Amino acid sequence: MKRIKPILFIIIALIIGFVLRGCFPSPSLPAQESSIQPQASIWTCSMHPQIKLPKFGKCPICLMDLIPLESDGDEGGEREISISPYSAKLMELETSEVARQFMSAEVRMVGKVDYDETRVTYISAWVPGRIDRLFVNYTGIPVKKGEHLAELYSPNLLTAQEELLQAVKHNPSLIEASREKLRLWGLTAEQIAGIEQSGTPADHMTIYSPTGGIVIHKNAKEGQYVQTGTQIYTIADLSIIWIQLDAYESDLNWLRYGGKVYFTTETYPGKTFAGTISFIDPVINSATRTAKVRVIVENPTLALKPGMFVRAVARPQVAEGGRVMDPALAGKWISPMHPEVIKDEPGSCDVCGMPLVTAESLGYVASSPENAPLIIPVTAAMKTGKRAVVYVEIPDQDKPTYEGREVELGVRLGNFYVVADGLAEGERVVTRGAFKLDAELQIYAKPSMMSAASEEQSMKGMDHSTMKMDVQIVEVPEAFSQQLEAVVQAYFSIQQALSGDNPEAGKTTAITLREKLQLVDMSLLEGDGHMLWMDHLKNLNATTIKLTKAASIEQQREAFYPLSQQLTMTLKVFPIPTPVYQAFCPMAFDNKGATWLQENDQVLNPYFGDMMLHCGEIQEIIGAAK
Repeated sequence: MKRIKPILFIIIALIIGFVLRGCFPSPSLPAQESSIQPQASIWTCSMHPQIKLPKFGKCPICLMDLIPLESDGDEGGEREISISPYSAKLMELETSEVARQFMSAEVRMVGKVDYDETRVTYISAWVPGRIDRLFVNYTGIPVKKGEHLAELYSPNLLTAQEELLQAVKHNPSLIEASREKLRLWGLTAEQIAGIEQSGTPADHMTIYSPTGGIVIHKNAKEGQYVQTGTQIYTIADLSIIWIQLDAYESDLNWLRYGGKVYFTTETYPGKTFAGTISFIDPVINSATRTAKVRVIVENPTLALKPGMFVRAVARPQVAEGGRVMDPALAGKWISPMHPEVIKDEPGSCDVCGMPLVTAESLGYVASSPENAPLIIPVTAAMKTGKRAVVYVEIPDQDKPTYEGREVELGVRLGNFYVVADGLAEGERVVTRGAFKLDAELQIYAKPSMMSAASEEQSMKGMDHSTMKMDVQIVEVPEAFSQQLEAVVQAYFSIQQALSGDNPEAGKTTAITLREKLQLVDMSLLEGDGHMLWMDHLKNLNATTIKLTKAASIEQQREAFYPLSQQLTMTLKVFPIPTPVYQAFCPMAFDNKGATWLQENDQVLNPYFGDMMLHCGEIQEIIGAAK
């Protein structure tokens, strides 16, 4: 054991010596530099690629050693990059051809089975009288057309029968008028002929069903007196039913009259039914932001019952410009009232007699190749806010060359985007490794495709203090401003604790910040300022609480970022007289970048601490001393 200790001391001393030698440049560094410098004429920083210097040295932003800028990709235009075949292989780049292809949108809806209103029949009394018998005496009974439903005694009907019999015996010219009167009171031709043959009026009239279906309502009872028009039964024909669906307003663009809809029910799991859209409500429900979509469905086995819950999906094929195409309706003629009536030539509807209309007049386009939309895989597009960029392969080059290009995307259809502008058919876009190309572009001090114009300017040295935010500024009383300054000072303590790699102090100061927030007297603000502060306070409290619950310094740093963002917005709405400096580190959170606030312009990075303490730059000064 005694022999081991000296050996350990020697090993530790050697390690410390190597570390110190690596951290502090030796006097022989100029000689090393002179031996390296001829190999590269431009030097850059791996963390800040916008830095380009003519000789070896330290990065002026993060003080890291500069690296030589190779000329492999520093060719072509500002948005172009050329790489060696070996580099392309290491990046595992994959490309896909921009092509025209019909794709299907997917619109999901929910709803319920309902009666077909056009197939609901009301059985009512045509003459006043008394119901003496109900052959159908409860609801739910299926009936066929022509079956007897009830017997009605009516004095008026007896009188009309006597008139018919008298006309037959003494006045033939009144026979037709008497027959017509009885027919209008609900008697069938057979019943009228039976009265004439028997020569005796019937004291009861039998009411027959004019249609087949299910009795869904029984409105009368035996012995009840009824008047003309009193409803006795309601019969619904369920061989054809409606599905009433709710479609979000954002999906209505894909739905068309006559389009197919597929749905399932809880009653028959695994079985899919199909129907046709027969109506789309022209009015949006302001509460749910949905519109009713009616689907007509054949139901010969009566498997679908009104009230059933259904889940439906429509998969219309999308053409260029976001239009809808249906190959089954190409060149067809459709009934505007009954979408199930489709013919090859113009004519009239077999159901309602209305003239048929073309499918194109209902919003469909022809299924020709030129109407197919231009599509790219989802993985090809790099989206940043409202912008979308892709990398396009430039053909016929000595080595792999790619051009960054901003494009305008249409709708997303599954794993593809419709391209509205910016690409041509036949071009090839990078579908795998686009972010690696973008990073490589920045290594050569070219602007990232993910940066907008203003962001590109900032990379080239734009004064960030000139970048203004369009926010509502609230004038606050001095007392409120002082209380808010105390909050800011507590925040600075957290920033200093994290930059000093001190998680214990970070937690303590986070608790202090929360206490300072509770001491801010919102009653000092009035009107809109009071309401705005309530919103900001809610977000500040939420981010601070998350910071106090962080168990490690890594979690503290993750929670510190949203707190910094919220406090930045708060100070721009509720300014304080003391200047506050906003700093930015592009390497934070796996090169996503992050900002923070500090009390002076000496960068102290809270996201890396001592590892890269001075990595970052001051972007903006918030406060009176701008």
